[in-house]
Amino acid sequence: MTEIYRNNPLHGLGLEQLLTELVEHYGWEILAAALNFNCFRLNPSIKGSHKFLKKTEWARHKLEDFYLYRFKSLPKPSRSQLDQAPRDRIIPEDQKPGTPEELTLENLAKEKAHKEQKAREFDQSKHRGKPRGTASRAPKRNASSGKSTASKPGANELDPWAAARKSLAEKKDN
Repeated sequence: MTEIYRNNPLHGLGLEQLLTELVEHYGWEILAAALNFNCFRLNPSIKGSHKFLKKTEWARHKLEDFYLYRFKSLPKPSRSQLDQAPRDRIIPEDQKPGTPEELTLENLAKEKAHKEQKAREFDQSKHRGKPRGTASRAPKRNASSGKSTASKPGANELDPWAAARKSLAEKKDN
């Protein structure tokens, strides 16, 4: 069974060795920018990152994808392969690892800006041109009476001083 995974560069490669290779080639700053893991950004170390990645499956898969498709420059997998963990993917015999992709902080910033722009465009098309979070923050009006619903109990829960102002107003009235 392991014969079909022999062409996968992750076959037989430990997580600590994988981390060491990536850090030696790219450094912590590039890895932090590319993968957005706090363990690479805040007080980075192989030991701390290894501990985080052992416990966090999604992060480990993201790092292994980075290793396969950016560091080893393999072609992107088919849709059926994407559902599998990177270590379980079968790499065809004709695909051989290439040279690592050269990454700079500027290139990664451009990639991030491009992804954010695509996400905004998707959001706008999904919400028919309405940007998210544009709901009015003004108190809603009761349709039958035209009064603001802010006077109802519980409406001022966001204002911690509402009860104090109310008791002061009652004292003034007495």
